[in-house]
Amino acid sequence: MTTAPTLSVPTVDEAATPPPAAVSMPVHLVRVDSPIGRIEITADERAITSLAIERDGHLPHDDVAESSSTILESAAVQLAEYFAGERHDFDLPVNLAGTEFQRAVWAELARLKFGDVSSYGAIGLATGRPTAGRAVGGAIGANPVPIIIGCHRVLAANRKITGYSGGSGIPTKVWLLDHESIGHA
Repeated sequence: MTTAPTLSVPTVDEAATPPPAAVSMPVHLVRVDSPIGRIEITADERAITSLAIERDGHLPHDDVAESSSTILESAAVQLAEYFAGERHDFDLPVNLAGTEFQRAVWAELARLKFGDVSSYGAIGLATGRPTAGRAVGGAIGANPVPIIIGCHRVLAANRKITGYSGGSGIPTKVWLLDHESIGHA
């Protein structure tokens, strides 16, 4: 049985404040190597709060010492299994701080399974904003836990890649799409 990541929806007060990483140093942090570059994962005591893919040799908290946790150890194992082709779904708690619209988009992304593909328009339609393609793209680009919640699985309606904010950008997205055998133009 496959399970989607457990999304923790912040309260109204929590959603009005910036994400924890913007306010303070992460509570727990690990870095793992991957075929697309180093990955940095952060967590609080209950859930994963962010995942960043190395860009130009840098990660957001390169100057912070690692401080693992049970959740992060599980995340590292599951990511290694994903990159080895042995895992298709993540079973990890995530805490996503964002606007109501962002959280709605991320919930739609979480429904996409390994190898599934969607379009910006379909995500907009599913969130009740069928003409908000640019806003949908912005929310997808702000996904704090790429790979775990597969924002790389969204393409233009003609299956073209229009961008990717993680890692090296489009080459990172191409690698992830090819890894999941998702056709693209």
